Amino acid sequence: MLKGSTALCEGKLSHPWSKTIKLEDSFGGRIHQRYRDLNTDLIPEDFTELDVQPKLKYKFLQQLPELKENPFRRRICEVFSPDGDGSLTFDDFLNMMSVLSESAPRELKTKYAFKIFDFDQDDYLGKEDLKQTLRAITANELTDEEMEFVSDKLLEEADLDENGYLSYAEFENVIARSPEFMNNFHIHI
Repeated sequence: MLKGSTALCEGKLSHPWSKTIKLEDSFGGRIHQRYRDLNTDLIPEDFTELDVQPKLKYKFLQQLPELKENPFRRRICEVFSPDGDGSLTFDDFLNMMSVLSESAPRELKTKYAFKIFDFDQDDYLGKEDLKQTLRAITANELTDEEMEFVSDKLLEEADLDENGYLSYAEFENVIARSPEFMNNFHIHI
């Protein structure tokens, strides 16, 4: 895996959009440099001959300018971290940056957005997931009553089977009706 190239989106959430990127490629090289700049003491300039990739801890990753102001920065890193602690190898980082790039397909972005908003990781977006999402988006400026009202309204509109939470299919339906999703769920690389 490390010998000269990195595969995109392997592991838990692999998908047909995956391809191989060499570090010499424009995209791969830029992403490697961004990763390395977060901790030059830990990340060597060329680690293609290493048997094990070094891992950047979340405390370094949160300094990435594109994540620094994002209210979901910790959750994003946790979702792309195989052990869920927010630490990322270069492969994990490349997966994250690829999914969040402007050129990633809507279906892939939708899959990861669902995982990011599924705070309790039960494969559904329940009322508490929606409230945590609202807290993050509004910088905790809504009252409890306002959060209750907004989450109830969202479930009323989007919970088609009326079971009290959003399934992935119901979330996909919401995203399909949200043209601004693709404009908002990306970072410039």
